[in-house]
Amino acid sequence: MRVKKNDIIAYVILIVMGVAMIYPLFWLFFATFKDNQELFGKMSLLPEKFSSIAYKNGWKGSGQFTYLTFYLNTFKLVVPTVVLTALSTGIVAYGFGRFKFPFKKILFALMISTLMLPDAVIMIPRYVVFNKFGWVDTYLPFWAPAVLACYPFLIFMQIQFLRGIPKELDESAYMDGCNPFVVYVKILAPLLKPSVFSVIIFQTLWRWNDYFNNLVYISSVKNYTLSLALKMSIDSQGSSTPWNQVLAMSFVSLIPPILLYFFAQKYFVEGITAGGIKG
Repeated sequence: MRVKKNDIIAYVILIVMGVAMIYPLFWLFFATFKDNQELFGKMSLLPEKFSSIAYKNGWKGSGQFTYLTFYLNTFKLVVPTVVLTALSTGIVAYGFGRFKFPFKKILFALMISTLMLPDAVIMIPRYVVFNKFGWVDTYLPFWAPAVLACYPFLIFMQIQFLRGIPKELDESAYMDGCNPFVVYVKILAPLLKPSVFSVIIFQTLWRWNDYFNNLVYISSVKNYTLSLALKMSIDSQGSSTPWNQVLAMSFVSLIPPILLYFFAQKYFVEGITAGGIKG
Protein backbone atom coordinates (compact mmCIF):
# COMPACT_ATOMS: atom_id res chain seq x y z
CA MET A 1 0.00 0.00 0.00
CA ARG A 2 2.89 2.30 0.75
CA VAL A 3 4.33 1.72 -2.71
CA LYS A 4 1.01 2.59 -4.33
CA LYS A 5 0.77 5.74 -2.23
CA ASN A 6 4.25 6.80 -3.31
CA ASP A 7 3.32 6.11 -6.92
CA ILE A 8 0.23 8.31 -6.61
CA ILE A 9 2.27 11.15 -5.13
CA ALA A 10 4.85 10.80 -7.90
CA TYR A 11 2.15 10.88 -10.61
CA VAL A 12 0.50 13.92 -9.03
CA ILE A 13 3.82 15.78 -8.95
CA LEU A 14 4.54 14.82 -12.57
CA ILE A 15 1.07 15.93 -13.69
CA VAL A 16 1.40 19.28 -11.94
CA MET A 17 4.85 19.84 -13.45
CA GLY A 18 3.60 18.77 -16.88
CA VAL A 19 0.66 21.16 -16.75
CA ALA A 20 2.95 24.00 -15.63
CA MET A 21 5.30 23.31 -18.54
CA ILE A 22 2.62 22.99 -21.21
CA TYR A 23 0.42 25.87 -19.98
CA PRO A 24 2.33 28.55 -21.96
CA LEU A 25 1.63 26.59 -25.14
CA PHE A 26 -2.10 26.45 -24.36
CA TRP A 27 -2.07 30.17 -23.54
CA LEU A 28 -0.35 30.91 -26.86
CA PHE A 29 -2.94 28.91 -28.77
CA PHE A 30 -5.97 30.55 -27.14
CA ALA A 31 -4.36 34.00 -27.36
CA THR A 32 -4.43 33.75 -31.15
CA PHE A 33 -8.23 34.13 -31.00
CA LYS A 34 -8.14 37.34 -28.95
CA ASP A 35 -7.76 40.93 -30.08
CA ASN A 36 -5.37 43.40 -28.45
CA GLN A 37 -8.02 44.70 -26.07
CA GLU A 38 -8.87 41.24 -24.80
CA LEU A 39 -5.21 40.16 -24.66
CA PHE A 40 -4.11 43.05 -22.45
CA GLY A 41 -7.40 43.73 -20.66
CA LYS A 42 -8.49 40.32 -19.41
CA MET A 43 -6.77 37.48 -17.57
CA SER A 44 -9.02 34.63 -18.71
CA LEU A 45 -7.43 31.78 -20.66
CA LEU A 46 -10.32 31.16 -23.03
CA PRO A 47 -11.29 33.84 -25.57
CA GLU A 48 -14.75 35.34 -25.79
CA LYS A 49 -15.17 33.91 -29.29
CA PHE A 50 -13.19 31.72 -31.65
CA SER A 51 -12.24 33.04 -35.06
CA SER A 52 -9.52 32.03 -37.52
CA ILE A 53 -9.10 35.60 -38.84
CA ALA A 54 -5.73 35.98 -37.07
CA TYR A 55 -4.32 32.97 -38.90
CA LYS A 56 -5.75 34.13 -42.23
CA ASN A 57 -4.45 37.69 -41.97
CA GLY A 58 -1.18 36.70 -40.31
CA TRP A 59 -0.37 34.21 -43.06
CA LYS A 60 -0.46 37.05 -45.61
CA GLY A 61 2.65 38.56 -44.03
CA SER A 62 3.40 42.25 -44.01
CA GLY A 63 4.59 42.81 -47.58
CA GLN A 64 4.94 41.02 -50.88
CA PHE A 65 5.96 37.73 -49.23
CA THR A 66 3.58 35.47 -47.35
CA TYR A 67 4.50 33.16 -44.51
CA LEU A 68 4.59 30.30 -47.00
CA THR A 69 7.80 31.85 -48.35
CA PHE A 70 9.27 32.18 -44.87
CA TYR A 71 8.24 28.62 -44.02
CA LEU A 72 9.92 27.25 -47.14
CA ASN A 73 13.02 29.36 -46.48
CA THR A 74 13.25 27.91 -42.98
CA PHE A 75 13.06 24.39 -44.35
CA LYS A 76 15.71 25.26 -46.97
CA LEU A 77 18.03 26.37 -44.20
CA VAL A 78 17.23 23.77 -41.55
CA VAL A 79 16.84 20.49 -43.47
CA PRO A 80 20.23 20.52 -45.31
CA THR A 81 21.96 21.76 -42.16
CA VAL A 82 20.48 18.97 -40.06
CA VAL A 83 21.19 16.23 -42.62
CA LEU A 84 24.76 17.38 -43.21
CA THR A 85 25.38 17.71 -39.47
CA ALA A 86 24.14 14.19 -38.78
CA LEU A 87 26.39 12.77 -41.50
CA SER A 88 29.53 14.76 -40.72
CA THR A 89 29.44 14.53 -36.92
CA GLY A 90 28.81 10.79 -37.14
CA ILE A 91 31.86 10.29 -39.35
CA VAL A 92 34.09 12.40 -37.08
CA ALA A 93 32.82 10.57 -34.01
CA TYR A 94 33.57 7.26 -35.73
CA GLY A 95 37.13 8.40 -36.40
CA PHE A 96 37.75 9.48 -32.81
CA GLY A 97 35.94 6.54 -31.29
CA ARG A 98 37.38 3.67 -33.31
CA PHE A 99 40.74 4.61 -34.83
CA LYS A 100 44.23 5.44 -33.60
CA PHE A 101 46.12 8.17 -35.43
CA PRO A 102 48.87 10.70 -34.66
CA PHE A 103 47.96 13.53 -32.28
CA LYS A 104 44.55 12.01 -31.63
CA LYS A 105 44.42 13.10 -27.97
CA ILE A 106 45.62 16.60 -28.81
CA LEU A 107 43.07 16.99 -31.58
CA PHE A 108 40.30 15.64 -29.37
CA ALA A 109 41.25 18.04 -26.56
CA LEU A 110 41.35 20.91 -29.06
CA MET A 111 37.90 20.01 -30.33
CA ILE A 112 36.45 19.83 -26.81
CA SER A 113 38.11 23.13 -25.87
CA THR A 114 36.10 24.90 -28.56
CA LEU A 115 33.01 24.26 -26.43
CA MET A 116 34.28 26.95 -24.08
CA LEU A 117 34.46 29.59 -26.81
CA PRO A 118 31.53 32.02 -26.58
CA ASP A 119 29.76 32.53 -29.87
CA ALA A 120 30.34 36.28 -29.58
CA VAL A 121 34.12 35.75 -29.77
CA ILE A 122 34.04 34.09 -33.20
CA MET A 123 31.06 35.98 -34.64
CA ILE A 124 33.01 38.85 -36.25
CA PRO A 125 35.90 36.75 -37.68
CA ARG A 126 33.39 34.25 -39.02
CA TYR A 127 31.32 37.00 -40.63
CA VAL A 128 34.42 38.50 -42.26
CA VAL A 129 35.40 35.14 -43.73
CA PHE A 130 31.91 34.38 -45.02
CA ASN A 131 31.61 37.87 -46.45
CA LYS A 132 34.89 37.43 -48.40
CA PHE A 133 33.54 34.15 -49.75
CA GLY A 134 30.40 35.98 -50.91
CA TRP A 135 28.17 33.80 -48.74
CA VAL A 136 26.35 36.59 -46.89
CA ASP A 137 22.61 36.65 -47.62
CA THR A 138 22.71 32.96 -48.49
CA TYR A 139 22.33 29.80 -46.41
CA LEU A 140 25.94 28.71 -46.97
CA PRO A 141 27.08 30.12 -43.58
CA PHE A 142 24.84 27.47 -42.05
CA TRP A 143 25.49 24.63 -44.51
CA ALA A 144 29.29 24.90 -44.61
CA PRO A 145 29.85 24.41 -40.83
CA ALA A 146 27.47 21.45 -41.01
CA VAL A 147 29.57 19.83 -43.75
CA LEU A 148 32.73 20.36 -41.69
CA ALA A 149 31.17 19.02 -38.45
CA CYS A 150 31.68 22.27 -36.53
CA TYR A 151 29.56 21.11 -33.60
CA PRO A 152 31.86 19.56 -30.94
CA PHE A 153 29.05 18.88 -28.47
CA LEU A 154 27.22 16.70 -31.00
CA ILE A 155 30.45 14.90 -31.89
CA PHE A 156 31.27 14.26 -28.24
CA MET A 157 27.77 12.94 -27.58
CA GLN A 158 28.08 10.42 -30.41
CA ILE A 159 31.57 9.38 -29.30
CA GLN A 160 30.20 8.62 -25.85
CA PHE A 161 27.46 6.49 -27.36
CA LEU A 162 29.91 4.77 -29.71
CA ARG A 163 32.14 3.78 -26.80
CA GLY A 164 29.32 1.63 -25.47
CA ILE A 165 29.20 -0.50 -28.64
CA PRO A 166 31.55 -3.52 -28.38
CA LYS A 167 34.55 -3.37 -30.69
CA GLU A 168 34.16 -7.09 -31.27
CA LEU A 169 31.42 -6.24 -33.77
CA ASP A 170 33.94 -4.27 -35.84
CA GLU A 171 36.54 -7.01 -35.59
CA SER A 172 34.13 -9.71 -36.72
CA ALA A 173 33.13 -7.57 -39.70
CA TYR A 174 36.78 -7.01 -40.63
CA MET A 175 37.32 -10.76 -40.51
CA ASP A 176 34.50 -11.15 -43.01
CA GLY A 177 36.29 -8.80 -45.39
CA CYS A 178 34.50 -5.51 -44.65
CA ASN A 179 36.36 -2.22 -44.91
CA PRO A 180 35.95 0.64 -42.36
CA PHE A 181 33.32 2.38 -44.47
CA VAL A 182 31.17 -0.75 -44.73
CA VAL A 183 31.58 -1.40 -41.00
CA TYR A 184 30.28 2.07 -40.22
CA VAL A 185 27.38 1.95 -42.66
CA LYS A 186 26.27 -1.64 -42.13
CA ILE A 187 27.20 -2.33 -38.50
CA LEU A 188 27.55 0.86 -36.47
CA ALA A 189 25.16 3.30 -38.13
CA PRO A 190 22.02 1.24 -37.28
CA LEU A 191 23.19 0.93 -33.66
CA LEU A 192 23.87 4.69 -33.51
CA LYS A 193 20.28 5.53 -34.39
CA PRO A 194 19.39 6.95 -30.91
CA SER A 195 22.39 9.28 -30.91
CA VAL A 196 21.71 10.32 -34.52
CA PHE A 197 18.12 11.20 -33.61
CA SER A 198 19.45 13.24 -30.69
CA VAL A 199 21.69 15.14 -33.10
CA ILE A 200 18.76 15.72 -35.45
CA ILE A 201 16.52 17.05 -32.67
CA PHE A 202 19.20 19.28 -31.16
CA GLN A 203 20.23 20.76 -34.49
CA THR A 204 16.66 21.22 -35.66
CA LEU A 205 15.71 23.11 -32.52
CA TRP A 206 18.88 25.23 -32.63
CA ARG A 207 18.50 26.20 -36.26
CA TRP A 208 14.71 26.51 -36.29
CA ASN A 209 14.62 28.86 -33.31
CA ASP A 210 17.80 30.76 -34.17
CA TYR A 211 17.31 34.49 -34.58
CA PHE A 212 20.68 36.13 -34.05
CA ASN A 213 22.69 34.20 -36.64
CA ASN A 214 19.87 34.53 -39.17
CA LEU A 215 19.84 38.27 -38.56
CA VAL A 216 23.60 38.49 -39.08
CA TYR A 217 23.87 36.48 -42.30
CA ILE A 218 20.49 37.03 -43.99
CA SER A 219 19.67 40.53 -45.18
CA SER A 220 17.05 40.33 -47.93
CA VAL A 221 13.40 39.73 -47.06
CA LYS A 222 13.01 37.07 -49.75
CA ASN A 223 15.46 34.88 -47.80
CA TYR A 224 13.97 35.55 -44.36
CA THR A 225 13.25 32.62 -42.07
CA LEU A 226 10.30 32.43 -39.67
CA SER A 227 12.20 33.98 -36.76
CA LEU A 228 13.10 37.04 -38.83
CA ALA A 229 9.62 37.23 -40.36
CA LEU A 230 7.99 37.33 -36.93
CA LYS A 231 10.22 40.21 -35.85
CA MET A 232 9.49 41.99 -39.13
CA SER A 233 5.75 41.60 -38.53
CA ILE A 234 6.13 43.37 -35.20
CA ASP A 235 8.32 46.19 -36.51
CA SER A 236 6.19 46.89 -39.59
CA GLN A 237 3.02 47.54 -37.58
CA GLY A 238 4.46 50.06 -35.16
CA SER A 239 2.41 50.73 -32.03
CA SER A 240 -0.74 49.13 -33.50
CA THR A 241 0.71 45.63 -33.76
CA PRO A 242 -2.06 43.00 -34.12
CA TRP A 243 -0.60 40.66 -31.55
CA ASN A 244 -3.09 37.90 -32.26
CA GLN A 245 -1.65 37.59 -35.78
CA VAL A 246 1.92 37.54 -34.50
CA LEU A 247 1.00 34.94 -31.90
CA ALA A 248 -0.85 32.90 -34.51
CA MET A 249 2.20 32.75 -36.75
CA SER A 250 4.36 31.98 -33.71
CA PHE A 251 2.12 29.04 -32.90
CA VAL A 252 2.22 27.81 -36.51
CA SER A 253 6.01 28.05 -36.52
CA LEU A 254 6.19 25.82 -33.45
CA ILE A 255 4.33 22.90 -35.04
CA PRO A 256 7.23 21.20 -36.94
CA PRO A 257 9.73 21.05 -34.03
CA ILE A 258 6.99 19.92 -31.64
CA LEU A 259 5.97 17.12 -33.99
CA LEU A 260 9.60 16.11 -34.51
CA TYR A 261 10.23 15.87 -30.79
CA PHE A 262 6.93 14.06 -30.19
CA PHE A 263 7.64 11.32 -32.72
CA ALA A 264 11.37 10.99 -31.98
CA GLN A 265 11.37 11.45 -28.20
CA LYS A 266 11.97 7.71 -27.61
CA TYR A 267 15.25 7.77 -29.53
CA PHE A 268 16.15 11.19 -28.13
CA VAL A 269 15.85 10.10 -24.49
CA GLU A 270 17.66 6.82 -25.23
CA GLY A 271 20.52 8.63 -26.97
CA ILE A 272 20.94 11.21 -24.20
CA THR A 273 20.79 8.75 -21.30
CA ALA A 274 22.98 6.14 -22.99
CA GLY A 275 25.60 8.76 -23.88
CA GLY A 276 25.59 10.12 -20.35
CA ILE A 277 25.94 6.71 -18.74
CA LYS A 278 28.75 5.61 -21.02
CA GLY A 279 30.60 8.87 -20.46
